[in-house]
Amino acid sequence: MSRLRFFNKETNRCRVLLLPISKTNSAISAIPVTMSSPLSSQPHTEILSSPTRPNEGYLAPTIYRSVQLLPFELQEHCRIYFEETLYGQALKLLISLVASGNTSVPPFPAFIPPPHHLALVATLAIHPTLTTRARSEVHVEEANLALRFLRLVLRIVGPVNANLQDAFLFTGVGTSSRRRSSGRRKATGDGVNANGDDLDGIENELAESGAIWAQAEDVWQVVGWAFNCSVRYKKRWSRWSLWLDYMVDVLQKDWEARSIRNSEGAALDEGEDDPRAKSMIVRFLNPDDGTAGRERKILRAIFADGGPKALGEFTELWKNETKERKKDTDLKKIEKKIDIETDNYGDYLEEDKDSDLEDVDPDSLDDAYQSRPNESNSVDSLPDIAEPLGGMEAINLRLRMLSLLSTVSAILPNSFTSIATLYNLYLEHIRPLPVPTFFLLISPASLRHFHPGAASSLTQYILRSIIASSAPLPAKDDLTQDVLEESYLPFAANTGNIADNAKVSLCVETLLRLLNLHLGLTWTPSLQDAMEDGISARENKAKTVGRKRARATGGQNEREWLVGSANRIRSVIQMAKP
Repeated sequence: MSRLRFFNKETNRCRVLLLPISKTNSAISAIPVTMSSPLSSQPHTEILSSPTRPNEGYLAPTIYRSVQLLPFELQEHCRIYFEETLYGQALKLLISLVASGNTSVPPFPAFIPPPHHLALVATLAIHPTLTTRARSEVHVEEANLALRFLRLVLRIVGPVNANLQDAFLFTGVGTSSRRRSSGRRKATGDGVNANGDDLDGIENELAESGAIWAQAEDVWQVVGWAFNCSVRYKKRWSRWSLWLDYMVDVLQKDWEARSIRNSEGAALDEGEDDPRAKSMIVRFLNPDDGTAGRERKILRAIFADGGPKALGEFTELWKNETKERKKDTDLKKIEKKIDIETDNYGDYLEEDKDSDLEDVDPDSLDDAYQSRPNESNSVDSLPDIAEPLGGMEAINLRLRMLSLLSTVSAILPNSFTSIATLYNLYLEHIRPLPVPTFFLLISPASLRHFHPGAASSLTQYILRSIIASSAPLPAKDDLTQDVLEESYLPFAANTGNIADNAKVSLCVETLLRLLNLHLGLTWTPSLQDAMEDGISARENKAKTVGRKRARATGGQNEREWLVGSANRIRSVIQMAKP
């Protein structure tokens, strides 16, 4: 047994977790797609943790500070700053308050503003008038301060204590229910909660109808539009990527915090809900409106590619959001001195004029993404195989979301959908992708965002849909060297299409690398023979496609992927040879 110790400074208690270690592990125990208890496994056969997605039973507790509601006087200070659009002053005050007392032992409770303040700050971090259409550098700095404050709150007090669940609440397109319902908040053991007499909300359009929470019908509308920007509007994506990365962090840490509470507490009483059922991700996945076909919409949002269908379904959130300020506009000239005594608020209360904006051609790359002059042979001029899905940053965010959905379905299938249904939806979106993009999603490096068992199950689920019908597929998804050798390695695709055979090879390669990484391979003559049989079978079957058809479908490029994967498979098995 391996012992891990965690010391809680607030309670002065030390927890010791025992991790079983077995040298006889022989399988990557899968998240089964046919059973309702996805993380269960045979004793001592499952890999219990991974670098990015620890096993549910062994989550290391994060030490968050307790919270205290911002005093009424300071709330009023911030409200006035926000209403007068003096965002920088309000955010600097909030940053200093939440960070104060962090060095004391034990740390003092952190001062946290009420949820409707946090909701406005989240809008300031992404709104186009403070980012891509900012009139001055001051506005951009305010957006940066907003994102800095949000991340500080997440790191210091965590999503549960900060009550981000109430702050990040979508109210419907163009409406807001926060202004009169954002009552006084007080600090409790579970964070900042609504209680007490109502206070006026913030008299600011960005806190009401212009808020991101009012402009989108749900979080998936935001996700779909953001990923559309990753492909079509690169400058806008440069800001959306920061905001979306923060939101995924919030959802993951909120889920993990509730998972720790579930593992630390006593057994749930009969009828008592799992704490994770109240998590933010579950609320986003299963709203009260009961919309039909919601699972498919969620997957369409995560795989939004900037195409006509995706742009038609996931549209811009704010008017003229993708327009940019004309390049010949001198920011210094439009900056105006603020003099409150003479009612001169500079450019804060002015709206953008259409003459100051210009449309962006979505088919043209931004200057930052174009090849440098006189460097046609540089790396910058090479095609980026990640671009169909917005680049590697966008792909990693997509994978993190897919991993989180997989975890929720595995643990709380009744709160979303079964793991089998979810993986079938994954298959619908991943299998048709071009071979290079397909590889980026199912490679071992990309699947690091998943628990090893989930990565193995998903890869096998995709592979089963395209492998030859003669392959003796195993009844379970537990991955062993015998299963790999007998059911996957020796077989080609179920068609003569070069792309399908390349995808079979890439899936087999991924399973081989996962097995080698987490359990290790043992070289045997039968393993070598199965490898060579499979490489020959896929190469021979791919030759059945005519040359004209291969040229028309990019077959030459796909064949290069097939050959490259075969060479990598040989290398992995060769390295296992004593």
